[in-house]
Amino acid sequence: MSIATQPTSVPLDTEQSQPPEWQKQHLLVGKGEADTQRSPPFSSPRHKKSGSLRLNGAPKQQKAPELLVEDIRDKDGERLTSLKLAFDDKPKPSRTQTELVSGRRAGASWDRSHIHFAPISVPFQRRLQTLMVLAHTLSIALFLTAFFLLCAIPLFWPFLLPYTIYVTLSAAPSSGTLSHRSPFLRSLPIWSLFASYFPARLHRSSRLEPTRKYIFGYHPHGIISHGAFASFATEALGFSTLFPGITNTLLTLDSNFRVPFYRDYALAMGLASVSRESCENILSKGGANGEGMGRAITIVVGGARESLDARPRSHLRLVLKRRKGFVKLAIRTGADLVPVLAFGENDLYEQVTSDSHPLVHKFQLMVKKCMGFTIPLFHARGVFNYDVGLMPYRKPLNVVVGRPVKVIQAMKGEKPDEAYVNEIHAIYVKELERIWEEWRDVFGVERGLELRIVE
Repeated sequence: MSIATQPTSVPLDTEQSQPPEWQKQHLLVGKGEADTQRSPPFSSPRHKKSGSLRLNGAPKQQKAPELLVEDIRDKDGERLTSLKLAFDDKPKPSRTQTELVSGRRAGASWDRSHIHFAPISVPFQRRLQTLMVLAHTLSIALFLTAFFLLCAIPLFWPFLLPYTIYVTLSAAPSSGTLSHRSPFLRSLPIWSLFASYFPARLHRSSRLEPTRKYIFGYHPHGIISHGAFASFATEALGFSTLFPGITNTLLTLDSNFRVPFYRDYALAMGLASVSRESCENILSKGGANGEGMGRAITIVVGGARESLDARPRSHLRLVLKRRKGFVKLAIRTGADLVPVLAFGENDLYEQVTSDSHPLVHKFQLMVKKCMGFTIPLFHARGVFNYDVGLMPYRKPLNVVVGRPVKVIQAMKGEKPDEAYVNEIHAIYVKELERIWEEWRDVFGVERGLELRIVE
C-alpha cells in the first residue's frame, strides 16, 4: 500500500482547523489527557498552576503546541486524515555544555608527592620496633649529647673529670676479660623488638663444638651492620640456643670506646675492640680451660671499604681477596674460621653510587685512608614516612652461619706459612660461595645477581 503524506501545520486556536466532534472525543479528554488509566498527578502546591494546558500527557511548554493535519492516501487513492500535536522539540541547553574554567584542586600536590607518609593507625608494636631501631642508630649521638649536657652543669664536673680520664686510659675494650659484659642487658625483650623490625633471623648450617674456639667472619658489612648486632650482640635471635657453650663477642672500632657513656653501653652489650691485641686476648684467655676454649669473636671482614659497595638490587661485592689478616689470626690462636653471610644486609639503605659521583667516592676513600673509617652518603626511610630519612628499610635479614673451616695452630712465636694462609683463605671463600648458591633462592635474591670477591 502506498501512502502519501502531506502534513500541514495549523495553529491550535484557529476555528477552521478544529477537528470533528468524534475526533475530539478520542483525542482530547479532560484537560489534555488521554482516556488511558494514568497514575494520579503529584499534588505538590508548587506544581499547581491555573490555566496550564497539557495535551495527551505532553510536558508543559512556554509556547502553545500546534495541531498538524496529515493527508494519507492508500493504494486505491482513498484519502485519510490524521491529526497530530506538534511540540517544540528544541533541546534545552545542558549544564555540562556550559564552559567552565576551574582552578587547581586543593591537595593535588600531595597526591603527586614522592614522599609517602605512614598512616596514623599503625600497630603499637610496630611503633616500638621503630623506636628501638632509631635508638640504636642514633646511640652514639644520644650518648654524646647527654655527656655534653651534663658538662654544661657545674654540679657534675667533679664526677665527669675523673670519668673522662678513666675513659681515656681504660684498657677494658682490649683486655679480653669481658668483665663488663651483661647477660641481663643482652637478653632484654627490647632487642626482640629491634630484630623483628626487619625482621631478622639467624640460621646455622652445622653444630659448633664448645671445646673449640672460633672466628666468625661476617659478610657483607652493609652500612651499619644491623644483622651482626642483632645476631651476635644480643640474644634476640637465640645465639646461645643455636650454639650452646660458646661465648661470642662482636668487635668494632677501637675509637668507639673513646666516646663517653657509649663505651660503657657497648662493653655491657659484650662488644670489644677489633685491634689485634684484643682479638688475641679474647681467644687466649678465659673460657672453660682458661685458654679461650668455647670463646668466639665476630669480625666484619670487609670493614669500612666494603660499606661503600652496599647497595640494594646490585651484585654482592665482598672486599675479601686481599683480606688475610683474620686467617693469620686464626692460625696463631688455633681458632676455626666460620663464614657468615647475611642475605638482605645491603638492601637496608640506598647509597650514592661511585659511578655517578666519582669525586665523592674519591673523597670517601681519602677519609678512609686518613681516619680509618669512611662516611657513606646513604638514606632510606624516616620515622613517619617511607622515602626520606636515616632509618633502615623493613627488609628481611637472614644471617646464615656456615660450616667451620678447621685450622691447625702454628707454634708459638712462629710466623704462619704463606702457602697455608692462602689454602685456608681459599677454603673459606669456597664455603662462602656454597652458602650463596645454596640459599640465594630461598632468601629471595634477584635473578642475575652474583657474588663477587674483590680487592
